[in-house]
Amino acid sequence: MLKTTFLAGAAALGLVLPAFAEITVENAYARSASPMAKSGAAFMLIHNSGETADRLIAVSSDAAARTELHTHLEDGNGVMRMVHVEEGFELPAEGMIAMQRGGKHVMLMGLNDAMEQGETVTITLTFEQAGDVVIEVPVDLERQDHGGMQHGTGTMKHGSDS
Repeated sequence: MLKTTFLAGAAALGLVLPAFAEITVENAYARSASPMAKSGAAFMLIHNSGETADRLIAVSSDAAARTELHTHLEDGNGVMRMVHVEEGFELPAEGMIAMQRGGKHVMLMGLNDAMEQGETVTITLTFEQAGDVVIEVPVDLERQDHGGMQHGTGTMKHGSDS
């Protein structure tokens, strides 16, 4: 009897849990303006193939003293300026976030070492629903896409949801 009650309770619990987003990352790359730069940025396409919207709420990396979500906004004078986006970015169900130069991106401030062509940077993306997604992002100092995502790859692995 106890076993049947436990199984029924577990089945009921499974019906009320939200369907977690299915997150994938592609075309990721990181760069800095020069070998002596104290900051860098990472760009990528983040896809949600799930039926539930999610939100990218934080980022972290051991490559820099501080890692933040940023975007560019135009002020009243037509000047673009970069701003920290504390609330993160909405990731719609069956949608994506395009993180690209001149727009949304991961900002790496206080780099621990110079970014060198061909190396990788580990970045953890934290989502409200999906939890942590750890990606290995290749450094590509030669890439010239200004606002467009072209070639390049990054690998993704899911971390814990804690």
